[in-house]
Amino acid sequence: MLTPSPETKAICERVARFIEQNLYPLEEEFLSYNWNDKWWEKLQELRRKVQGDGLWGLCLPKEFGGKALDIYQFSYIAEQLGRSPLGHYIFGCQAPDLGNIELLHQWGSREQKQRFLDPLVKGELRSCFGMTERQTAGSNPTLLKTRAEKIDGGYRINGEKWFTTSADGAAFCIVMAVTDPEASPHQRASMFLVPTDQEGFHLVQNISVMGHRGTGYFSHGELSLKDCIVGDESLIGERGRGFLLAQDRLGPGRIHHCMRWLGICQRVFQMICERAMSREISSSKRLADSDVIKSWIAELKCDIHSARLMVLDAAYKLSQGHGAKDEISMIKFYVASVLARVLDKGVQVHGALGMTDETVISFYYREERASRIYDGPDEVHKLSIAKRVLHDHR
Repeated sequence: MLTPSPETKAICERVARFIEQNLYPLEEEFLSYNWNDKWWEKLQELRRKVQGDGLWGLCLPKEFGGKALDIYQFSYIAEQLGRSPLGHYIFGCQAPDLGNIELLHQWGSREQKQRFLDPLVKGELRSCFGMTERQTAGSNPTLLKTRAEKIDGGYRINGEKWFTTSADGAAFCIVMAVTDPEASPHQRASMFLVPTDQEGFHLVQNISVMGHRGTGYFSHGELSLKDCIVGDESLIGERGRGFLLAQDRLGPGRIHHCMRWLGICQRVFQMICERAMSREISSSKRLADSDVIKSWIAELKCDIHSARLMVLDAAYKLSQGHGAKDEISMIKFYVASVLARVLDKGVQVHGALGMTDETVISFYYREERASRIYDGPDEVHKLSIAKRVLHDHR
């Protein structure tokens, strides 16, 4: 039976209380996008409070101050954190930093860990991950155009990246670039650790996403690397293994995303039910009296429940060392579709209010439409699953 351990259950309860007491009250200001220095200091104070309460980086190794929860147990935590757009950031479990932490912990050199990993896990700096490019299909990283030319003592990197989440204010970027263009497609690229103050590295802009550019951690940047020279020590792992490292990074990351999406689903579902019960549509009826609304609620309840079981199943298998390739592909597109349905119904039930920034629904509606695109678009995952299924029936 898929259930959290007693320790994880207790942590979930503490996390839920913290979010309700400390993060929900901040969301009105968050949705105003008036993120001045005073606002960011509030967030830093909360991060320090989380660290003091022993709830920081719960999935991180114990030597980093975490509780070393495996991906299955952490899934329950990620679900709670997803209930607020501030959750993962305040608790030190946010993308892209978490994926970069896992990558550097496994593949980073001693020097890379001392200089970048240690302060990253402590929340003293942020990072970003530069792979996606405007001119190439994000679903096929073997087509990358960014080049890293070998020179004496290092590499010269030239190229452009975009939708680099949290590049604004990041201390370093893990850049994926082609080092061996004549090699086989999956051995052409390598990963480099590039300080963002390195000469030739530029944040061109924060990309406007449906009318909002964001700032700091809550942004997506466009990057330019022009004759950006880094030393040999900047190479992560072995040359030509960038694609394999990216795949290794993405598997657990997709489960983290899916549980975060389920947290969003449960928050919005709760808001739907509360709105239905409180909104009067006549002198004697509320929205909840409508058979249409009742049908929506029943369908969404089933959608969320089934999606949750699928994700926990995939996380459990991965935590036990079993292969979960199909399961991860299935949850990636299925949970994203459930999220889309929940958010759409959330807007519809709230009417004009749902279109405004007076509730968190509109923020999720804008930001999470990308859930069906990043880390592999729905269509790619569906075709990948179908190909493997049909192969087994030859």
